[in-house]
Amino acid sequence: MQIGDFAGARRIGGLVRGLFFVASALVLQANAADPAVDQHQLGTQYSPLAQINRDNVANLELAWEFHTGDVPGGNRPGLIALEDHPSLIEGNLVVCSIKRRLTALDPATGEKRWSFDPEEPDLSTKKCRGISSWVDREAAQDSPCRSRIFLGTVDYRLVAIDARTGKACEGFGVNGEVRMSPSKPMLWPGEVAATSDPAVVNDVVVVGSAVADNQRVGAPSGRVLAFDARTGEQRWEFDPVPRNPDDPAMASWGKGTEGFGQGNVWSSMAVDPELDLVYLPTTSASSDFYGAARPGDNHYSTSVVALKGATGQVVWHQQLVHHNVWDYDLPARPMLIDYPHDGKMVPALVQNTKMGMIFVFDRATGAPLVPIVERPVPQSGTVGGEVLSPTQPFPDGMPSIVPHGFSPDDAWGLTPIDEWLCRRKVEEHTYGPIYTPVSEKGTIISPPVNGGANWGGGAYDPASNIMVVPTNHVPAIVKLVPNEKAPKSEGLTLEMGAAMNFAMPDSPYVFAIEPLVSVLGVPCVTPPWAALVAVDIVDKKIVWEVPLGSIKKLAPVPIDWHLGTPGAGGPLVTAGGLVFIGYSLDDTFRAFDLHTGEILWEADLPAAGTAVPVSYEVDGEQYVVIPAGGHSMYGSTMGDSVMAYRLKR
Repeated sequence: MQIGDFAGARRIGGLVRGLFFVASALVLQANAADPAVDQHQLGTQYSPLAQINRDNVANLELAWEFHTGDVPGGNRPGLIALEDHPSLIEGNLVVCSIKRRLTALDPATGEKRWSFDPEEPDLSTKKCRGISSWVDREAAQDSPCRSRIFLGTVDYRLVAIDARTGKACEGFGVNGEVRMSPSKPMLWPGEVAATSDPAVVNDVVVVGSAVADNQRVGAPSGRVLAFDARTGEQRWEFDPVPRNPDDPAMASWGKGTEGFGQGNVWSSMAVDPELDLVYLPTTSASSDFYGAARPGDNHYSTSVVALKGATGQVVWHQQLVHHNVWDYDLPARPMLIDYPHDGKMVPALVQNTKMGMIFVFDRATGAPLVPIVERPVPQSGTVGGEVLSPTQPFPDGMPSIVPHGFSPDDAWGLTPIDEWLCRRKVEEHTYGPIYTPVSEKGTIISPPVNGGANWGGGAYDPASNIMVVPTNHVPAIVKLVPNEKAPKSEGLTLEMGAAMNFAMPDSPYVFAIEPLVSVLGVPCVTPPWAALVAVDIVDKKIVWEVPLGSIKKLAPVPIDWHLGTPGAGGPLVTAGGLVFIGYSLDDTFRAFDLHTGEILWEADLPAAGTAVPVSYEVDGEQYVVIPAGGHSMYGSTMGDSVMAYRLKR
C-alpha cells in the first residue's frame, strides 16, 4: 500500500487528528562533486555543509518564502500532498508543486527564473515526490538539453526538460515526453501513475509506478520501465511479479502468477553508476492482506532487487517479507553507503522497512553484511485457505526501531477509564507478535501498515555511523470482511466511521483498516506516537529516541506536549551535527542535535512540513529549505509554501 494513498481518506477526530497513514519524502545532497550524477539517488540524505552547526543554529532566520501557486482547494476529494524534495540543478533550486509544475528559483532569493507545466489532467491525486537530473556527457557544453530533468506524471508519462531553460526536450520521445502504457486497461485515469522521481543509471532512465491499492486482485502489473535518456526509446522492462516460466523466481509462486499484479515500486530507487546497478524497493503482490490464491514466498515482491542498468537483468535480490499479507511494502529508497565489515569498508546498501527492521547488504553481490536469520512466526488464525510462510527474515543483532507486536498489557489511556476501554478494545480483536495473521475478527497490526519507517526513510552521518529515522508507533486494526457481507459502494473506497474500507469485487474478502484509538480519538498505545530514532548501524544500538511532534495544535487546549504526531516526511543530517525535519502535524520545523536528540531550534511553518529539508551553499552562505504544504490524508494545515532559512547576517 502506498502509505494510505487511496481516495476517500478522512481525518480522525478527537484530541489527536490524522494519526494513521504516513507518507514520506527524501532529500538532496546539494554540492555533488560530479554534476552528472544525481546525488538524490544515493539515498543518504546527508549534507557535508557545516556553516550552520550546533553552536549557531539558534540564529537561523527566514531568508525567503516562495508560493508555488498550486493551493489545495475545491470540493473534489482525493490525495493532496506537497512532498517534494527540491533539487539544486544548473544553479537553480527546482521545486515541484502538487500539480507537478516545476519552478526554477534563484537559490539565494527565491525569485522565479523559469517554470514548466506538464499539463496534467485534473485527477484525484495531486502530489509530487520529486524529479531526477542527468547530464549528457556526449553533448556539447552549450547544446540544448545537455543537462536535463526527468519528471513522471499522474497520467503515466515521462517528461524530459532542459534544466537550463525549462523547455521540453523535443528530441526525447514525442515533443519531450513518452506516454507509458499500463499492462491492462485502467479502471479510471490515474490507477497507474508515476509520482516518485525516476532513477537515472548512466544513460538509462528507470521509472516505477504507483498502482492503486486493493481495487482488484487482478491489478495492473507493477512493471518497471527503462528508457534511453537521450531519445526516450524503451530499453527494457522488469516485472516484480515474474511471468517467464524459466525465471527461477517462478518456483516461489505455487500456482503461478496468472491474474496477479502490482509488486510495484511506488517509492524511490537508488543507483550505483559505477556498478551500473539500479536498486528497486518492491511492494506486495495484489492484494495486500489476502494471498490464498498466490501460495509461496512470491519473489520478487517485497524485495530489494538489483538490476543491471543497461539491460534490466537481475543481478541479485533479497526478499524481506515472505508471502506478504500485512502490507509491509518496502517504502523507502535504499541507502548507499560505505560500511565497515571484516576490517574493511564495503560498498553497502541499507534498507529501512515498515517493520522497523534495518537490513544491510553488499550492494555488488547482495550478500548480507548483517546476518539474516529466519525466525518462526505465528501461523494460527488464518482464513480461507491462506498459507503463510512459517518463518520471516530478521536482521540478527540489529535493533528494531519500533515495537513489534501488541497485547492487552500494552494498552494505554489518558485516564484509567480510557485505558480500560482501550484494553477491552484490544481483547476484542486478534493480537500477538509481529506477523500475526490478519483475521475476520480484526487483527491489531504492530508495526502498523504505514510503518515503522516509511517513504522518508533515514538520513546517515558517515562520521558517526548514526542513521536517524522518523517512525510511527500507532497500531492499526485490519479486518477481513467476506465480500458477500461487505457494504457495497460505487466509489473506489467506502468510509465507515474512522475505518478505511476497500471494495474488491474479484476477491473473497475486502479489507477494513483503522487506527487503534480510544473513544476520545487518542491512540491506545503509550507515547510517543511518533518518534525520531537515532541508531548506530555499525555498533547496532539505539543512540537516542525522542518524540517527534507536539499536540499543541491538535488538542482542545494548546498545550505544548511532545507526544509525537505521525505525519509525513524525512530527515536531513548535516556535517554541522544537526538533524533537520518537519514531518509532524504541529506545523513546526526543527533542528535536533545529531548526538543527543535535543531540540536546538524550531520555527513555525505556514503549513505542515510534510516533505524533506535540503541544504546548499550560495555565495558563502548555507541555506536550509523545506516545502511546507501539508498532506490531506492527515487533515493537516494545507498550503503551497517553500521556506528557506539562513543564519542572521
